[in-house]
Amino acid sequence: MYLMPKNFSLNFPYYNLVFVLLALLGCLLLSIAGQPNLAQVGVVMVSVIAIIPSVRDMIKTLRSGQVGIDVIALAAIGSSLLLGQYIPAGVIVIMLTGGEALEVYAKKRARHELDSLLNRKPTIAHIIQGSKVEEIPVLKVIVGNRLLLKPGDMVPVDGKIYKGATAVDESAITGESLPENKTIGDMVLAGSVNLDGAVEIHATHISKDSQYEQIIKLVSEASTKKSPLVRLADIYSLPFTIIAFTLAGVAWWISGDPLRALSVLVVATPCPLLIATPVAIVSGMSRAASRGVIIKSGGVLEQLSRLQAIAFDKTGTLTQGKPAVSGVEPCGISQDELLKIVASVEQFSTHSLAQVVVDYAKSKKVTLYKPTAPKEFAGKGMSADIGGKKALVGSANFLKENGVNVDTPVCIGHSSHQQTALFASKDKEYLGSIVFADPIRPEAKDTIIALKKLGISKFIMLTGDRSQVSEPIAHKLGITDVHSQALPAQKVQLLLTEKKKHSPIAMVGDGINDAPVLAASDVGIALGAKGSTAASQAADAVIMQDNIGRLSELVVISKRSVQIAKQSIFAGIGLSSVLMVFAVLGFIAPVVGAFMQEAIDIVVILNALRARLKFQDK
Repeated sequence: MYLMPKNFSLNFPYYNLVFVLLALLGCLLLSIAGQPNLAQVGVVMVSVIAIIPSVRDMIKTLRSGQVGIDVIALAAIGSSLLLGQYIPAGVIVIMLTGGEALEVYAKKRARHELDSLLNRKPTIAHIIQGSKVEEIPVLKVIVGNRLLLKPGDMVPVDGKIYKGATAVDESAITGESLPENKTIGDMVLAGSVNLDGAVEIHATHISKDSQYEQIIKLVSEASTKKSPLVRLADIYSLPFTIIAFTLAGVAWWISGDPLRALSVLVVATPCPLLIATPVAIVSGMSRAASRGVIIKSGGVLEQLSRLQAIAFDKTGTLTQGKPAVSGVEPCGISQDELLKIVASVEQFSTHSLAQVVVDYAKSKKVTLYKPTAPKEFAGKGMSADIGGKKALVGSANFLKENGVNVDTPVCIGHSSHQQTALFASKDKEYLGSIVFADPIRPEAKDTIIALKKLGISKFIMLTGDRSQVSEPIAHKLGITDVHSQALPAQKVQLLLTEKKKHSPIAMVGDGINDAPVLAASDVGIALGAKGSTAASQAADAVIMQDNIGRLSELVVISKRSVQIAKQSIFAGIGLSSVLMVFAVLGFIAPVVGAFMQEAIDIVVILNALRARLKFQDK
């Protein structure tokens, strides 16, 4: 067995390029030392070994009914070796292996940048064994195991609560933006986060059958249905290849000299396509990375430059993904007094909404009471004494359980009891509610306006949240096409339907439930700063910062990079075409043609490097 370096398949083009450069340098030294025959044999061996991967890829491409950009280069190398033109062969081999190494460099960089995101999947569980609690790998959990969920724990497997009450953040799984109160008999889903009380659950599924893993399976299925990306250079390869081989044939026919045909192939070798295009694309990817966006491959950047439509998740994507006070709705008292009572009681609570309302009261310069005898009822609410009177703050059901009529006639329909809210009472008299919402990101509207100016015509919202929550947000942002309460599989089907009408289409999301639709889209874009591992893995690009405004920057960078790549392609093809005419007429020898082609390379590569430079976004 041969010893291969770690990640050999990824790094092979690097090794191949280094091998080519060192081996050809050795051949040059042999020639200088008076051993031209050995040097020529060396060039042949190096060339044959170096082009094996390209030949394999070319055969695969031809079998698929396409013509790749490597055909002319391989033909030029083979012809050069057959006709004893070793210098042109060596020059083209360096160019070919260099282009492959550049493309792999981009992929390796993207993988390195994403490593920090891939650590959020549930990996451990706390199993209850008699009176002891032990930590075990999630994969060892079986149905029926009793598990303990501490505040802050990620739920390891799907389960049902049999002891305790808590609030659970399920936004990454279901798309519901605000915490869900859970008590005995309620289900909790793997991948969600336990926020408040310690609860005990019975596992209802093993890890591989959990809701989390079902979403991962959907990701895999969606990925297999995704259309393969066509490299930008391949679009121009077929007509250019036909022209090059036709002119080579004409040159041989009118001169009877195969060297003249070789000269045509040498100057026609698509270096601008093989090297300058990857340079422009990699430069654009590097520029995006400097702005906090990781693009996983050059083909993705090319797709981004042609986007026709974008679909958005709501929670954590267009919204901030965390609750904020959206209304203070008193019943028989002033707003300030209601806020003061609720915040005074909640300052002792560990509930996820408690700190939100306390911070809001402080921002309004409200001076809090100093209640006594605070007591928390996990997953339900708080009680405390204020001025000798018992105050309750919590869910509507919690107040009802304590004899409070939250449907007082004067306040009938108050908050409709449909929104996320904290309800309050004092001495069993209903005082009103504090309503919470997931606020729109401040940069969201400007981002969509900027994207419209960039030529994107269709905007869609795909969310698992309720329509009464999602539609007002969509209206404020100018999104008219809204699909609410959509499960992960439904999101995929909805996007595939839109894809038939608007392609390429991008999907932007951050939660585990977004992973399948990210994989199914032409370009999946994940918000990775606070998003899930599954979303980042399924996506083609990851915004590393918690700022959706980077999306419009990404489209600008993509369009500019592809524009520069096309400039390089057309400049290179134009200059090569001029040289081909001179080669047909017999004015250029193969060796001279190889170095003239390298001069063209330098020009177009320098142009391609502009994609890495800063520029004024428009």
